[in-house]
Amino acid sequence: MKLIVPTTLLQDVFRIILGTLMAFAAVAHFTFERADFQAQVPDWIPMSKDLVVILSGIVELGLGLCLVFWAGEKVQLGIALAIFYVLVFPGNIAQYTNHVSAFNLNTDRARLIRLFFQPVLILWALWCTGALKYLFYPGK
Repeated sequence: MKLIVPTTLLQDVFRIILGTLMAFAAVAHFTFERADFQAQVPDWIPMSKDLVVILSGIVELGLGLCLVFWAGEKVQLGIALAIFYVLVFPGNIAQYTNHVSAFNLNTDRARLIRLFFQPVLILWALWCTGALKYLFYPGK
C-alpha cells in the first residue's frame, strides 16, 4: 500500500541530506570507523561484533540510498529508519554505561550528550519523510 503524504521542499532537502549521511555512515561501517562501530556493539548481542557492524552498515546503506532515490515510498522509509534508530540505541547506551571511547567520545559527559541526539534523528527521519504527519494526523 502506497502512503502518500505531501512534503515541502525543505523536508525533501532534509530527507536527501539524511539519506546521504546514512550512506556515508554505511561506508564508515565497512571501512575507516569499523573498530569504533564494533566498540559500540553490546556484549549481550549473541553475534560477532563485526557481523553486527556489517549487517547494520548494509541496512544503513539501503535506507540511505532509498531515502535519496526512492521518494515514492518515503513514509514507509521514514518509519523504517526511525525503527532502525530505536534498534541501534542500545549500542549508544552500552557505550555510555561501559565507558567505551569511540567516535572521539572520550568522556562520560560526551557519551551522555550523544544519547540525546538519537530522538533528534528519529524525529528527523519521521518529519522529513512525512511519516510524522501520517502517524499523528492520519487522513490529512
